[in-house]
Amino acid sequence: MSAYHPLTEQEAIQIALSLDGYFPKGASLTSREIGDGNLNLVFHIVDSSSGKSLIMKQALPYAKVVGESWPLTLDRARIESDKLILEGELAPGLVPNVYKYDPELYLTIMEDLSDHIIMRQGLIGGTRYPKFADDISTFMARTLFFTSDLGMNQQEKKQRVKAFINPELCKITEDLIFDDPYTNSPNNSFDPAIQDAAETLWQDSQLHFEVAILRDKFLTNAQALLHGDLHTGSVFVTPESTKVIDPEFAYYGPIGFDIGAVIANLLLNFAGQEHWSTDTETRNDFRRYLTDSVRDLWNLFDQKFRALWDEHGLDRIASSTPGYQDYYMNRLLQDAVGFAGCKIVRRIVGLSHVIDVDRIPDAAAKEKAQRLALAIGTSLIRNNRNTQSIEEIIDVALSLANK
Repeated sequence: MSAYHPLTEQEAIQIALSLDGYFPKGASLTSREIGDGNLNLVFHIVDSSSGKSLIMKQALPYAKVVGESWPLTLDRARIESDKLILEGELAPGLVPNVYKYDPELYLTIMEDLSDHIIMRQGLIGGTRYPKFADDISTFMARTLFFTSDLGMNQQEKKQRVKAFINPELCKITEDLIFDDPYTNSPNNSFDPAIQDAAETLWQDSQLHFEVAILRDKFLTNAQALLHGDLHTGSVFVTPESTKVIDPEFAYYGPIGFDIGAVIANLLLNFAGQEHWSTDTETRNDFRRYLTDSVRDLWNLFDQKFRALWDEHGLDRIASSTPGYQDYYMNRLLQDAVGFAGCKIVRRIVGLSHVIDVDRIPDAAAKEKAQRLALAIGTSLIRNNRNTQSIEEIIDVALSLANK
């Protein structure tokens, strides 16, 4: 195949046929471009005779949501492939298998997860995932601990930091999450019905103070190798299985950012239940499921991360000093809460929303969900540095929903 160019479906089929031993000889393949994200082409390749299939993901040199006026590095495809392989080693069974990476085409060929559903869609449909909190807490505990100074050789970690420098995708996060929503940015996007709420965000200097602290942590705190975009649209699920995808935003940053991203997206769905649940009893019940998931994923993460630290901790002073582990874990919780708030706010007034709220067809219900999400998000931001328990976050969400 020639030098980089965006693939056609027929070219994707030819590459699939060239994989040694994957498809039967003489297989007749079909290809469909299924990418619904902003940054990539995604081809679903299927052999109907054998039932075998795979996914090809190719980085585009620009953001689809904007076009060629927003150029992006293609090296993010290498970062994503390397991160998926590392995640598979650290958290086996919780990511798709990678079959091949083509560095000339910036193309990752991986396991097809068509028997799963994107978690965001499942939650909108009212499906519950009993294994999710356990699985995602395992994924986060293992991928974050074993890439941190606590769980790996600190000189080797510095070399890995260098391999995962990801400035262009970090810049997207820095602007869209930690800057644009708090000023009258041309990148912002929100309904006229909540113009007043957006303008309040722009003028709230106390909120800006907290966001500035969180932004500084994102910019400077290289705690562990993050997924970087760990939302419910980056998780494939069934009731029995969880698979994390799309780590192209991976970089070394604050551990709480990944945890906060998961919490934020559960709470965005919580807000969206204003429409997706058909009656008050169903709504309250599903919201309890969502807040139970927030509680469980943090508590399980806390237990698992501490257990890994106790068994595998390499930093002598961090592991042997009384009280330090408790201090560290409470700081992670506080960071997670603050980052969750920032992620929520961005998805309501910034660029690129979530369908949990954006696809609500009734204008009044949509506005109510948007205002609830903003109230939760701003409360989490304001109070993050004082948080002592995950129960405080659950109390905030439930009390605001019941106002």
